[in-house]
Amino acid sequence: DTVWAKTQLVYVCSPGNPTGATLDLEGWKALFALSDKHGFVIASDECYSEIYFGDTPPLGALEAARLLGRGDDRLLAFTSLSKRSNVPGLRSGFVAGDATLMRAYLLYRTYHGSALSPTVQQVSIAAWSDESHVEENRAAYRRKFDIVTPMLAEVLDVALPDASFYLWANVARTGLSDIEFARELYARQHVTVLPGSFLARESQGVNPGAGYVRLALVAGVEECIEGARRIVAFCASCTAPAAPTR
Repeated sequence: DTVWAKTQLVYVCSPGNPTGATLDLEGWKALFALSDKHGFVIASDECYSEIYFGDTPPLGALEAARLLGRGDDRLLAFTSLSKRSNVPGLRSGFVAGDATLMRAYLLYRTYHGSALSPTVQQVSIAAWSDESHVEENRAAYRRKFDIVTPMLAEVLDVALPDASFYLWANVARTGLSDIEFARELYARQHVTVLPGSFLARESQGVNPGAGYVRLALVAGVEECIEGARRIVAFCASCTAPAAPTR
């Protein structure tokens, strides 16, 4: 309670980067209860919310609030075209939620951000107005994950995430640290992954990302399959018994 009492803002990424995990209704309910008790703001980053593998999209913060019969007090939801429409360079998105916070945020954004050009605004309108390309994008990711995940599960501890376009793989079976794994994989197979320890900070002697690597399945289907083949070959070389010496 001492830490919560000092908390002013909680930033939630659901679906999460790098794990792809999502908050369910009970998780949101617990977080809202803490916000009610301690008065902190919840900023919900939902940029990966439209990349999922089943028939039901992940539960967003504002939808969870509605289902729980509450308003949007101290709650803001952020999203973007970057992941949904594959246009990260566009730098276009929106924020919605508590009107009081929105007024303050608009003032902040006016002086600390750049306005979108008319061209970017027109492209954004077109992207937000079309769902067909999002459905095609989602189907392409499903295909990549359906093929690549079982391939990698043979050599790494990895499973299909709730959502997002990442695989979060434990590399302990190779006998390498996450940094060693990423460095050697690039050197031997020319495949790039991100060490998990780069995505977290050490706290009380523990880095929660250590021992994991993040794989982003953002390339085309065939390139992702080839990358998976190379990772499998690399892992096999790590676990193969040493040749006998004479």
